[in-house]
Amino acid sequence: MIPSTYEPTPPSLRLNGQLMALDVPRVMGIINLTADSFHAESRVRQREELLLRVASMLGEGADIIDLGAQSTRPGAKMIGAREEAETLIPVIEALVKEFPGIVISADTFYGEVARRAAGAGAAMINDVSAWEIDSDMLEAVISLGLPYILMHMKGTPSTMQEDPRYTDVMGEITHFFSEKINTLRLAGVCDIILDPGFGFGKNPDQNIELFRKSNSLSMFGLPLLAGISRKKTIQHIAGTDAAHALNATTAAHVLALQKGFRILRVHDVKEAREAIKVWSVLSDDRA
Repeated sequence: MIPSTYEPTPPSLRLNGQLMALDVPRVMGIINLTADSFHAESRVRQREELLLRVASMLGEGADIIDLGAQSTRPGAKMIGAREEAETLIPVIEALVKEFPGIVISADTFYGEVARRAAGAGAAMINDVSAWEIDSDMLEAVISLGLPYILMHMKGTPSTMQEDPRYTDVMGEITHFFSEKINTLRLAGVCDIILDPGFGFGKNPDQNIELFRKSNSLSMFGLPLLAGISRKKTIQHIAGTDAAHALNATTAAHVLALQKGFRILRVHDVKEAREAIKVWSVLSDDRA
């Protein structure tokens, strides 16, 4: 359980020595440095293409660039920390040099990769495993003092979609977050972002139930991140595939904003930014 002395953090994150306010929603653009991430358009392998893609995302209004060198699509084969770092670290260094002030999130579940990413200039750690895959990640997060995205996943990327079962999906995730947050708070970690892990060890019905009840996660007083862009459940609802799921994703993003999510992790920055603008003007529930 969360200690009785627990107090919600202010609606802001400390990134690169500056405060990023979350009283307005933020957009995190996805860059996958892999060859098999589920949405082909998010894959970037060549340096010039990478620089152009990141420049475009920043120009369209991305507040954060999320870099991953490990595919976490269902059934993906995990690579080791050394191989992941060999791909990820040079890219972080190049982007920090090319785009001064860029806010980079390092998408990794290895503690050693997180340390090296921070040393190269990453401002945030995005761990899909909540240190369940590599327990050293907890020590890395404690020592680095960077904002940490804490995500729920049942199993590992290679096994998570093999008949995931829950008695109460929202209850199990709430309990999971309570224990993890307690551990982080007692260790002095301040900036925590919660990601319920849509599509990570959850079938479409479970994802839908989780989304419908996700506003209850506000009980933790922490920023919420929605990673729903073009995912299988969105495709399933709309009757389409990843390449054609932009309209459905935009609709889901607006509903996520209504439920209190303040960071949207997206493939399509321009459209997400437009959705936020429309929501901010038309919604009675805006922050």
